[in-house]
Amino acid sequence: MIKVCKFGGTSMADGINMLRAKRIIESEPARRYVVVSAPGKRYGGDDKVTDLLYAAHAELVRTGHVGESYRKVCSRFLSIVHELGLDFGISALLEETKARIEEERSEAFTASRGEYLAGKVMAALLGMPFVDAADCVKFSGGSLDAEKSYPLVKACAGERAVVAGFYGSDESGKVCTFSRGGSDISGAVVARAVGADLYENWTDVSGFLACDPKVVPSPVGIETLSYKELRELSYMGANVLHSESIFPVREADIPIVIRNTFRPEDKGTTILPTARYAYTGRTVTGIAGKKNFTVIYLEKPLMNSEIGFTYRVLGVFLRHNINFEHLPSGIDTMSFILDSEQLKGGVLETLCEEIRLAVRPNRIAAFGDVALIAVVGHGMSRNVGTSARLFRAIARAGVNVRMIDQGSSELNIIVGVDNENYERTVRAVYDEFFGEKP
Repeated sequence: MIKVCKFGGTSMADGINMLRAKRIIESEPARRYVVVSAPGKRYGGDDKVTDLLYAAHAELVRTGHVGESYRKVCSRFLSIVHELGLDFGISALLEETKARIEEERSEAFTASRGEYLAGKVMAALLGMPFVDAADCVKFSGGSLDAEKSYPLVKACAGERAVVAGFYGSDESGKVCTFSRGGSDISGAVVARAVGADLYENWTDVSGFLACDPKVVPSPVGIETLSYKELRELSYMGANVLHSESIFPVREADIPIVIRNTFRPEDKGTTILPTARYAYTGRTVTGIAGKKNFTVIYLEKPLMNSEIGFTYRVLGVFLRHNINFEHLPSGIDTMSFILDSEQLKGGVLETLCEEIRLAVRPNRIAAFGDVALIAVVGHGMSRNVGTSARLFRAIARAGVNVRMIDQGSSELNIIVGVDNENYERTVRAVYDEFFGEKP
């Protein structure tokens, strides 16, 4: 059996936690491949090493040299190596890394050094070969080039290896990074490349919970879910695992299990290929959501018969490099749901004016401060009245629904509510589907 273990930032935060990871790895011979993140926070108010590295790049752009932020990075790694009692030339490696950062002057290269340095230290601690992801994880056009990466990773990783997460390199050899949290994707790439039987993702929680514990105290845990359910929940804010991490392992039917570095005895959550997923008996698997969306609403009679209507609207978004999250529609209406973060500095007004010129709607309106809540589960399509239960629960909470969107798979229902009603809505839906019934 072959297991790939990815350890997140909290697992790498200091020497004590790295030793925890070492004990986990060495407890099973099958754990032959290890993927690491950059050190995360040790305590509230602490800095993540990746954040320090982004700040170091900003200092480099501003002054021509890395400054205080990189000194903090050095202090973290010096402290880690000291805590581990390693005979390891960390000081020379940190100086060499500083020189490379100032030579490359690349934000991606600078940000990637947290994983690179953590990987070097972890490899020394485990006595395993280190693999620089730039040598084998390949990007093309800014995205993972899986066809090139898998054989290279397999060749570089050999029989055992520690691989730096989060980054790779493009056709010219320049370092590229995944989006934040992308070490999860790196772990999945390694699992796919080496033909792993299981991809273990070790973090600081014991798997997925049915909803955000900051909103609902002590929600129930999720023992199993499918790739599709994971994708929906991760995309809508359940951030235990990067939403794109399933793609490398999905085609090879490699299960993922989320485990807790600090409670290794906990079973965690197993994520299975959808074809191997067995119905658990629950109507809803999980609830997730995010705040701060904006809705652009269009109304025009006979919109459905006007060829190219949606195409012209999307052309406006394309010109401004804006992506939409959802597109609920009616016979004469259409709404585009956008992340409000994209619309600062007058962008919303510009979009509305260009859409008006492009399709000449009878009415165009925009409203913000909308939260989206996704109710997800394969059991929803198996149980009559699921939608009725959902909307009754929201009505009982005194919340007005601003938008409804349901995919054709019947795997999820998404509702839009005002930001101020987000927590109340989540609690009401959780109580309906997970609360104790008299």
